[in-house]
Amino acid sequence: MYIDDITNAQRAEVLTAALPYIKKYYGKIVVVKYGGNAMINEELKQQVMEDIVLLHLIGVKIVLVHGGGPEITDMLQKIGKESVFVDGLRVTDKDTADVVQMVLAGKINKSLVNLLGTKGGKAMGISGMDGHLIEAEVKDERLGFVGRITKVNVEPVTDLLEHDYIPVISTVGCDNKGNVYNINADTAAAYIAGALKAERLISMTDIAGILKDKDDPSSLIPCIDTKEAVELFNDGTISGGMIPKVECCLDAIARGVRKVIIMDGRVPHSLLIETLTDEGAGTMVLEKKDEH
Repeated sequence: MYIDDITNAQRAEVLTAALPYIKKYYGKIVVVKYGGNAMINEELKQQVMEDIVLLHLIGVKIVLVHGGGPEITDMLQKIGKESVFVDGLRVTDKDTADVVQMVLAGKINKSLVNLLGTKGGKAMGISGMDGHLIEAEVKDERLGFVGRITKVNVEPVTDLLEHDYIPVISTVGCDNKGNVYNINADTAAAYIAGALKAERLISMTDIAGILKDKDDPSSLIPCIDTKEAVELFNDGTISGGMIPKVECCLDAIARGVRKVIIMDGRVPHSLLIETLTDEGAGTMVLEKKDEH
């Protein structure tokens, strides 16, 4: 069914049904992590930006944290530099760090800000270096300038929120010596959401959520608490690329985020389905299920 196929009365019912959720999130901070493969499809990117602007206009304080691994890889290929990964993290020498800064804080960040503007949003792009938002140090000598976050200074973000902007944050960190660090976007989103005491952190990925069987999308686990998550680690249900994503969920909750969602950013309007309907999307991770 398309929007043109429904009556005005049905449209009014849809809006009325969303009212309890609008009230629930009004004035609350929701951090959206968006990046990687979920950003590749241009049509879906347009929809995600529309959803973010809609949530912003109804009073949700949206903070957009983005990565951009595929575009970094493409740029490195263009300059004849091979991408090397260790334990899923990009080895980042000085030249690669320059490319990361250029692609994340430059091209991707400003293109998202521009796109939000075309949808009627009021956005401001910053990087983790601005106001020393993300302070970092070397995570592992083998990885070069891949950063471990040591401190998050959220004043630049709260200042933007107070002036009714949508902060768009690229995950590039720094230290007091002027070094630039490549920061994992999931980790950065968890730390930023925790520092903001966000109502929710929504991680838009290229998977449906946590699956009992990684090869069966219908085996989605809709809700788990931190205790169950540890059990799923131990029995091998959470494995491979899901391990760091779920670890970031647990990290965010430990830092004060009430609920974390892992969901498939490739599903049209999944952000609205998660926030403005009973159905929800993906897997919700929370501290204790009896609080849900």
